[in-house]
Amino acid sequence: MSSAPAPALSVLDLVPVRAGQTSAQAVAASLALVQRADELGYRRYWFAEHHNMPAVASTTPPVLIAAASTRTSRIRVGSGGVMLPNHSPLVVAEQFAALEALAPGRIDLGIGRAPGSDPVITQLLRMSGTTSDVERFPEHVRDIMSLVSAEGASVQFSSGGTYDIHATPAATGAPEVWLLGSSDYSAQLAASLGLPYVFANHFSGEGLERALALYREQYRPSEAHPEPVTFLTANAIAAPTAEEAEERALPQLRMMARLRQNKPLVPLETVEQAKAAASEFDGIGQQIMAGSRAKWFVGTGESVRRELADFAARYKVDEVMISPIAGAYDDETTDAAAGRTQTLELLAG
Repeated sequence: MSSAPAPALSVLDLVPVRAGQTSAQAVAASLALVQRADELGYRRYWFAEHHNMPAVASTTPPVLIAAASTRTSRIRVGSGGVMLPNHSPLVVAEQFAALEALAPGRIDLGIGRAPGSDPVITQLLRMSGTTSDVERFPEHVRDIMSLVSAEGASVQFSSGGTYDIHATPAATGAPEVWLLGSSDYSAQLAASLGLPYVFANHFSGEGLERALALYREQYRPSEAHPEPVTFLTANAIAAPTAEEAEERALPQLRMMARLRQNKPLVPLETVEQAKAAASEFDGIGQQIMAGSRAKWFVGTGESVRRELADFAARYKVDEVMISPIAGAYDDETTDAAAGRTQTLELLAG
């Protein structure tokens, strides 16, 4: 039995959409899930940004955060993350300043640099001039940090004079800004800005150790964060039996195989559909599924809690953000997420 202390737990939600489920039902299921996470004592709950994917309804984190904030009272709610090159920094700052006013002291603004979709959708999202300039990402992060502060930001005119800008007229607090990424670049940028940082371990896990080392070694203390602040993300499924947990993993595993092989994406299968189509993938697809499964935390509540504690201790963090990826059975209601709710309940102890 592990002697590692249990880390604080948080949740990352992509608002999955399964076969036969509408977007409205998927959102309703996630809002019920964030309420349950709040009741169970989870630390924070973040919504991702992905576009034009049949199995993912988390296209607009600020909208989902607003809805979640009104249904919760304690848990921090935020973005995991806003894909900044898709948006104007001022618009992001205004949205999150408004969210901070809606739920003071509970808003996290996680910012990422990836597109969150395919090249066509990325082009449609980035039809607003300099917003699409990925090379200006560090500048835009700094702009947002200034804009959401009580002091605001200033524009310096080349002809002389300044123009003051505030994301909200009279801020009494600001969202906590986090930098997200899956590369050395993001880790080093977060370190240089003195920002909290999260490596997207749930997506691939490649490069985690190096990214954390770079972040910690190169960290420049800031007023808000004198020490580096980071946690881990992980895909997790917990069920009363290991057999059920493995079954609930099948739909997401098959989705990963489709994604990695550039096959057409579909709504998330139910467990029964996934089992019935088990022979669909060849050796490469099976290898992708096996590789993904090896990095996930799947089993009983007790076994997954123990593995997450060991995982956190190995990388010296006190928090793990789980993406509860449990699939659904055919007979489970479409306006709730029984498997994902069960995962949160079992992991909360």
